Parts: sequence; C-alpha cells; structure tokens
Amino acid sequence: MLLSSSVQRLRSYTAVRAGSARLARRGYASTAMPPNVNLPQAKTGVPNYALFEQRLAMVRSLVFQDRPMTLAEKILYAHLDSPESLGSTPVRGETYLNLRPDRVAMQDASAPMALQQFALANMPQTAIPASIHCDHLIEAWEGGESDVTHSWQTSRETYEFLQAAAAKYGIAFWKPGAGIIHQIVLENYAAPGTLMVGTDSHTPNAGGLGMLAIGVGGADAVDAMAGIPWELKAPRLLGVQLRGHLGPWCSPKDIILHLVGQLTVKGGTGYIIEYFGEGVNSLSCTGMATICNMGAEVGATTSVFPYGPAMRRYLKATERAKVSEGADWAQSDYLAADAAVQASPEKYYDKVIDIDLSKLEPSFNGPFTPDLNTPLSQIKDAAKTNGWPQDVKAALIGSCTNSSYQDLSRAASIARQAAARGVRVPEGTQFLVAPGSEQIRATMERDGMMEAFEAIGAKKLANACGPCIGQWNRSDEKVVQEKLPNTIVSSFNRNFRARNDGNPNTLNFLTSPEMVMLTALSGKLGFDPEIDTLRDAEGNELNLEPPAGDELPAKGYEAGRAEYQPILKYDSDTEIKYDPNSRYFAPMQPFPRWDGKDYVNLPILIK
Repeated sequence: MLLSSSVQRLRSYTAVRAGSARLARRGYASTAMPPNVNLPQAKTGVPNYALFEQRLAMVRSLVFQDRPMTLAEKILYAHLDSPESLGSTPVRGETYLNLRPDRVAMQDASAPMALQQFALANMPQTAIPASIHCDHLIEAWEGGESDVTHSWQTSRETYEFLQAAAAKYGIAFWKPGAGIIHQIVLENYAAPGTLMVGTDSHTPNAGGLGMLAIGVGGADAVDAMAGIPWELKAPRLLGVQLRGHLGPWCSPKDIILHLVGQLTVKGGTGYIIEYFGEGVNSLSCTGMATICNMGAEVGATTSVFPYGPAMRRYLKATERAKVSEGADWAQSDYLAADAAVQASPEKYYDKVIDIDLSKLEPSFNGPFTPDLNTPLSQIKDAAKTNGWPQDVKAALIGSCTNSSYQDLSRAASIARQAAARGVRVPEGTQFLVAPGSEQIRATMERDGMMEAFEAIGAKKLANACGPCIGQWNRSDEKVVQEKLPNTIVSSFNRNFRARNDGNPNTLNFLTSPEMVMLTALSGKLGFDPEIDTLRDAEGNELNLEPPAGDELPAKGYEAGRAEYQPILKYDSDTEIKYDPNSRYFAPMQPFPRWDGKDYVNLPILIK
C-alpha cells in the first residue's frame, strides 16, 4: 500500500482511535510525546495503526521495493527507529535492526536489576509504558492465599523495592497473587500489531493476540524504557501452515508439542515463527497464546498469529473493544501477511512446515527435554521400553502456558464426569491446579470449575508460576530427599532435569490440561480415553466423553478481589529506600565516562 493511500485511510481511522480513553503521550512508543505526568495503565489504549501503516508504506517503498511482506516483517519494520536510514534490504540473520518497542513487561525475579540500572538514566518516567508482575517468588506449598502470604515473608524486600520503583517511574505494579505475567499481559496489555519486550523467555505468549512479543535480558528492557533504540538481528522466518481441525481429545497444546518434537530445542533459533492457513481460524485466542508461548522451547525469537475473529472476541471479552475496532480497521493491510505470501509461502519464508490438525493426536513431551514427543497411542510402550515409571505421583495443571478459562473449563468437564460417578484421584497421586490470574481464579470459582476439581481431590495453588519454574515445596519429601525416580505430568512448558522439584530423577511429561486430568484420575501414564476406562465408586466401568469447554465465559470475566488489581501510582518524588545491610539491593553508581581507549588485562569470566 502506498504512503498516499495510508494518509487517506487515516481519516476513517480517526473516529475509531478517538474513542480510546488513553491515546498516547506514553500510550505507545510509536506515538511518543514528552512524558510529562502520565499514570501507568490498567488496560492498553488503541494503537496508532494509521502511523504503523504509514511507516510500513515507507519501508515497502524504500527498503523492500514493494515486494510482498509477511505479517512478522510488517510489524517488525513498522517499528524501525529510522526506516529511511536502513538503506538496503536487510539480510535475514545478518543485518541488525534498531527498533522502537511499544511496551516493556517485567517479572519480579528479573525486574530488580533492570530497575536499578534504569535509575542511572535519571529520567522522571519510563519513555514507554511498562509493567511489573510479581509471580516468580511465590513458592507452592500449602496452597492459595497461604503461599502468597508466605512470599511476603520471604521476599518483602524485593516486593517493596519494586513497588517503590514502580511508583517513582510510573510503572504499573501487579502484586503477588495477581497472576502470571504472560496471562496478565494477554488480558490487559497485548494488542495486535504492536511490539513488546519482556524480561522472561515466555514473553512470546502475547503472539496469540497478534503482538510481536520478545523475551530479552534486563539491559535490553532498560534501553527500551530509557527511549534508546533496541537492537535485534533481523530474524529468519519460519512459516507454519495449519490445515483442518483438531480432534475431540486434542488441544492447541498438541500442535506445539508436535512442532517442538519436529524442530528440537535448537531448530527455531534465530527465527520468528509465523502461523497461517485456514486451520488458524479454528483456534481460540488463548489457544494461540499457548502455541506461541512454547515457541521459546525451540529457541525462536518469537511467534505470532494473524489477527482474526478469535482475537476480536477475546479483546471484547477483556474490555478492549476499541482496540478490536482499531485492529479491524488495520486487518487487511497491516495485521496479516500479504495475499501473495499466503498463496506462495515458500517464496517468502525461509522454511515452511505444514501441519494437518486432523491427523494430530494427544501427546506427551519428555522426560528431561521438551522436544521428545511421544503420541498418546505410543506412550505406554515407550514407558516400558525406556523404564519410565508408569505410576504418576503428581499431576499439575497451570503455568503461563495452560491456565486460561478455556483450558480449565475443558479439564473441569472431565472432572465433573468423574465426580458424578464418585471417582477421585487415587491415593498416591497429587493433583494441583494453579489459575493463571486473579481474573481466571474468580471466574472459574464463580462458574463451578474449582468445585469440580476439588470434588475429585484437587489442591488449588496461588495465581503464580509455582512448580513450573521450580517454586514447589513438594509434599512427597521422600521422593525429593532420596532423589527417587518418579513420574509427574504437567501442562507446563519446560521439563529439564531437576527443574520442577530439585530432584534430578523426577520425570516430567509435558502435555495438555485434558491429558493431565485423565492421568490424574487414572494415576497411570498413558491412559487413553478411547480405549481405557475408569472404575466408579461401585466398581462399574466409566467411559469418559470428550471434553467440552467454553472459549470465553458466557457471563463475562470476574475482576476478582480488589487487593489484586494493579497499583497505578506515579509520584516522581517517591523515595526508594535501601537497607545498608541488604544482601540484594544497593544504589548503583554510574560507570566512569569511557576515555576512548581499549580495555586491557580484563579477567575472563567465561569461555
């Protein structure tokens, strides 16, 4: 699309964007004005799609000579710091790009160092919107609120530092118990066609809402918050074409488990994975987020889906209808790959993988690596061949990968079938459920899902990462202390040795929430609902029906408890207090100005 036509489209877009309550100043980096005094955001405003399209038209003309572009290219190059300075067409895997992200998201384990570095910038406020999410320091132990309270005892200094820094620099602060960073971002901040950096490897989760979301280190986040162009090597592009529809026992998790098995943990390094094809429209927004989330397991820079009806529904359900209206306006020109790309993908992607969804079956990835993919029909034989324990000691549903309303509603439909016949999780198997956010917890409790899980013996954990990242004070002390071989199944994203409970002999098999639910009820690895049956309280066989769940709650989302809503304070006079005896925090001092000479005799830290 030429620049002149972008200008013409601006007139029709003005009415859409004028309806947003937060239009800029710090609304989006691409529309940045002097920071002045702006409160942090609870919800994202409408992106400036007209400006994105104008910048894209410039890039098309000056850099790409009007060749067709993929979705990832459009978003990436619309965020160039200076399109006219790029000169020649960038070479994928070689050229470095200077980009202007729209937003930064940080979790509590990585934010402290980033914010101490940002303080050296002497800025009154972050240059672009940012948020802090306290989800990594809550240990799963007694469950629910008790674990949140305990985290304040063990991590109070960190929380108080982060809250003070958030207030000083105008950053949204989500307290412990509010939810997992990636679920909160999806519910509140992700917007199609925008660019975000986050200080967590599973930041690409927001690609399920059409955002280019990239996991970075703290120093990169500081650059973005300070208004410095962020540098990225031009990624290669991997196109994944989805065809058909998933079977009744399959879920979006099975798509990415299958793809990780194909690519291995290194096969996506340096690539953006872009999904396309008619099969995309059969997936929910949160299902697409699950797929993008686990793209990190193949080393991908990020993953992204084109804007479509499922994203529109999700934006409206999460009180961002104006964002969906803006995205509708920009859909054909900006929020999808060009028609020529979709017609001949092999010409425009560096690699293309074709997946027929109708041929997939539920599967398990592991143990000890997320790329060892075994279909459900083969897992029993594989366990016998490899000597994997088939008795399952723990079944866990949750993590940033699978803790959405749809995930939990489908699993709960299986739990209700079991509870109706008096079936409970067998003794010796622990069943743990962790909601992804306070909004999800409140909604699932209102709709009876938690009651269904508890009826079969579930324990509810806090709205946090918990066992997925190793924050698990596991009750089976003998297994952990004696390092006994044992099998667990989870809806998590990673399963490297000793990651979840510190026991190098715990075998974690990654799978969908539906398969976790079946495994919990049977207590055995590889229960196949199309072949195997459960025994009810009276000893009769119970054949389970395929799961049925809602993509979105029919009654809308519940906000949850007031104490878990974000703190949106901005006061540049806020004092960040440092304890002189602290083991963790101290004000940083600027490095001396470089004298222009080479450094010599430096110690080698790693080779």
